[in-house]
Amino acid sequence: MSDQPGQSEAKARVLVAGATGYTGALAAGLVWRHPQLELTAITSRWGTGPMPSDLCPRPQLPMNPRELNLDEIEDVDAAIVAYPHGASAPVVAEMRGLGVLVVDLSADFRLLHLPTYEQYYGPHSAPELLEGAVYGLPEINRTAIAEAELVANPGCYPTAAILGLAPLAEAGLIDDVVIDAKSGVSGAGRDGGEATSFVSITENVSAYKPSGHRHRPEIIDQLSRLDANGAGPSALTFVPHLMPLDQGELVSCYVKPARPVEQAELDELYGARYENEEFVTVSSTPPGVRDVRETNRCSIQALAGDERIVVFSVIDNLWKGASSQAIQNLNLMLGLDESAGIS
Repeated sequence: MSDQPGQSEAKARVLVAGATGYTGALAAGLVWRHPQLELTAITSRWGTGPMPSDLCPRPQLPMNPRELNLDEIEDVDAAIVAYPHGASAPVVAEMRGLGVLVVDLSADFRLLHLPTYEQYYGPHSAPELLEGAVYGLPEINRTAIAEAELVANPGCYPTAAILGLAPLAEAGLIDDVVIDAKSGVSGAGRDGGEATSFVSITENVSAYKPSGHRHRPEIIDQLSRLDANGAGPSALTFVPHLMPLDQGELVSCYVKPARPVEQAELDELYGARYENEEFVTVSSTPPGVRDVRETNRCSIQALAGDERIVVFSVIDNLWKGASSQAIQNLNLMLGLDESAGIS
């Protein structure tokens, strides 16, 4: 590992499991270039796979993915697990049994209500860990994340939607909300199939899972926890769309407010909420996905519309929506500067 930048300093040793997918490959690259982390190994569920640098070309990693062997994990301080939903929980459980800090990119520990998880994802193999898992949105749960041993990295759509709506929820201003979300095709992962092929995507925009999408209960749960009235939205409609982009995400939220709200109040509410957040920008114009590409930033605009408040929120789905947010969480868990390696 002598080629890793800054190798002379003592570093936290990090394993990235599932480094042959888009988010795992990016996470491995971010750990590799991180000044206070040492990338000890990258693994694949299948033992082999494409080099992470083939999926995320910067930086080039001088190591090959290997099959995960938990018998060798005693040399690891922390792990980022980028496995699919359902496949992640048993691996996370074994890692936690060995005392390894874990940031999990799947949905396996995001929903603490077991029946809700099983309704959307199927049986849970490690329900005993749900109570101790912390939802990994640092701008909302910073203190709890810093004390956590298992952090559930949020989904990409929930990250953008919750950050966009949090100031309204905390003020008890959300009656109902319609969330119109648009994402690049990398959000579907490497195995998206025909629906994400070039022929299907190019010069095309289409909705998918307009009813029963798995991210809806995640958004509802977190907004309900934030709601000043303790109730959450009376109704929430969530419709995602696929865009002909490789990465990037725009979420447009149409909020029926609990009472009339003027633009000046919105400006004060959002400005005060995010003025000290390095990775959240409150914009005076509608933000676009290029504004935040390959960054850990979220850009938000809130407008007092005719009958509804309109909130735009943009992130890079692979970065703030997954891998760089995992690094942000890991920094907090390890007591490092929150922005280290991702600013």
